[in-house]
Amino acid sequence: MTTLTTQNPGASAEAIQHHYDVSNEFYRLWLDSTNTYSAALWEDNDTLELAQIRKLDYHINQARASNAKRVLDVGCGWGSTLKRLVEVHGVQQAVGLTLSNSQAEWISSFNQPQIDARVESWSDHVPTAPYDAIISIGAFEHFAQLNLSQDEKIAGYRAFFQRCHEWLQPGGCISLQSISYENSRREDFSQFYATEIFPESDLPRLADIATASERLFEVVALRNDREHYARTLRAWQKGLKANRVAAVNLVGEEVVSRYEKYLKFSIIGFHVGTMGLLRVTLRRIDNPRD
Repeated sequence: MTTLTTQNPGASAEAIQHHYDVSNEFYRLWLDSTNTYSAALWEDNDTLELAQIRKLDYHINQARASNAKRVLDVGCGWGSTLKRLVEVHGVQQAVGLTLSNSQAEWISSFNQPQIDARVESWSDHVPTAPYDAIISIGAFEHFAQLNLSQDEKIAGYRAFFQRCHEWLQPGGCISLQSISYENSRREDFSQFYATEIFPESDLPRLADIATASERLFEVVALRNDREHYARTLRAWQKGLKANRVAAVNLVGEEVVSRYEKYLKFSIIGFHVGTMGLLRVTLRRIDNPRD
C-alpha cells in the first residue's frame, strides 16, 4: 500500500484496484451499455441507460462544460463522461484520472484522440493548461480513509479543492457527485464495506465538503438524490441476477456473492436514509481569502 500523506489521505491505487479491477467483462454484465458505475438521475419511465445519460448531461451542464476547450474528469470510471463530453457536447479535450488499470485500458479502446485517460491520482496531476470545467462523479468517497481524524480528513479534502482552484479558469465550476453520511455516523460505517468492498475509503458529510471548499468555491446548487441511488442499485441487482451464471464463470462464486451482498445492503442504506447521494455544483471564487 502507498504511504498516507496529508496531501492525499485517500485510498491507494491497490485499494482502488481491489474493487474496480475485478473484471471489465464482469461489470458489463450488469451495468448499462455506457458502463456507468454511479447513481443515475431518474424520471418515471426511464431505462437505466437513459437515466445514466441524463445524469452525465446534468453534470456536464452544471459544470458549464459544453463546447469547452479542456475538461477534467476526476475518477473517470470507464469513460462514459469523457465520451459524452467529446462526442455530444463539443469538448475539444477531455482528460480523465483513474487509479484503475482496467478502466484506463477500456477507455483506450475508444481510440478517441480527444480523450486522455491517465492512471494518476489527483494529487499527482499536473495539467498542461488550465481547465474550463471539472467533473467528479463517485470518486470523492475515496478521498479519505476511515482511520483519519476529522481535521486530517478536512485537510485532505481541502487539498483537493485547492488543486481544483489552481487548475480552473476564472469563474470555472466543479460538478461533484458523492455518497455521503446521512442519518449515520462514521462509527456506523460497515466493516463489510471497509474490508471487502471499498478498503481505505470513507464518506464525507455535506458539512465536510462545505468546510473544505470555503473561500475557494461557492456552492451554487445542491441535490440529495438518495432515492435515485436506491433505484439504480435495484437495476444493477436485477442485471446481476439475470446474468449470474456468466458472472460466476468470469470471477467465481465468492466474488459474485460479495457483490450481491453489497448491492442488497446499499439498497437498504439509501432507502432508509443512512446514506445520502449528493450532487453539488461549486463555482470558483476568483479572489479567495484565507
